[in-house]
Amino acid sequence: MTGLLAGKTALIFGIANERSLAWGIARRMYEHGATIGISYASEPLRRRVEPLAAKVDARFVSRCDLAHDEEIDSLFARAGKELAGVDILVHAVAYADRNELSNDFSQTSRAGFHLAMDISVYTLIALTRAALPLMRPGGSVLTLSYYGAQKVAPNYNVMGVAKSALESSVRYLAAELGPREVRVNAISAGLVRTLSAQGVAGFRAAEAEYGRSSPMRRNITADDVGDAAVWLSSPMARNVTGDVLYVDGGYNIISGGLRPKRSGPASDGAAGQTTP
Repeated sequence: MTGLLAGKTALIFGIANERSLAWGIARRMYEHGATIGISYASEPLRRRVEPLAAKVDARFVSRCDLAHDEEIDSLFARAGKELAGVDILVHAVAYADRNELSNDFSQTSRAGFHLAMDISVYTLIALTRAALPLMRPGGSVLTLSYYGAQKVAPNYNVMGVAKSALESSVRYLAAELGPREVRVNAISAGLVRTLSAQGVAGFRAAEAEYGRSSPMRRNITADDVGDAAVWLSSPMARNVTGDVLYVDGGYNIISGGLRPKRSGPASDGAAGQTTP
C-alpha cells in the first residue's frame, strides 16, 4: 500500500502532541507519500508541534487561531504561496469548556454552547471555504467525530450535540462540493487516550469497558485512525463522500446493555450470540 498518497499535499489542523489523532493521521499520510503541512492552535503548542513536524518533513508549519477569520485567511494566503495547492484538508479540532462537560446538560450555558459549536463545527466550514481555491480536483476533506454524536455518551454533553452538527455539516458540504470533485467525510473514532479525551470525566473506565466490549476485543490506536484517513483520502475511496466511517473495533454496533458473548467453544452451535 506504500505510495497511496504520492504526489498529494495534506494540510492538517489539530495536532497538540504525539498522542493526537491528528498526529497519527499526519504520520500515516507521510508514510504513504504525502507532503505534509501543519497548523497548530497557539504559541504554547509550538514546542510540542515543531519536533513532530520535523519527523514528517513538514514544509509548512504555522500557528492559526481558528476562532478568528482573519487568521484563517492569512494562513491560506501563505499556504497558497508555499504549497502551490492542497489535496487533503484534515480538520481534527474540537473544544468545549470543561464545566460544560461536568455539569448536567440542561445547565449548558449560552456562551459554552456557542463556543463548542464555533470551534468544533463552524471551523470545518470556515477551513473548507478557505481551502477551496487551493483544492485540486480529487480533493478530500476529513474531520473527526465520535459515537456521542449518535447516542448519549456520559459526560460528553454539549460536545455530543456539536459532533452531531459536525456530521450534518459533512453531508451538506459533500453535497455542495461533489460537482467540484472534492469529497468530504468524517471518521468516528473509538476511545483513544488523547489530551482532550482525558478531560472527559470517567474516560479511563470507559476506555477499559470499550476494550472489553467491542467485537474486536481491543482498543484502537491513533495509527488505526491514520490508516483509515489514508484510505479515505486516496483514489481508492474516490466515490465515498458525505459518510461517517466508524473506526472503533465495531463498538457502535453493540446495543446498550448487551455485550458480545466471550469467545470460546460453542456447545450448541450458537457462537457469536450476545448475552445481557
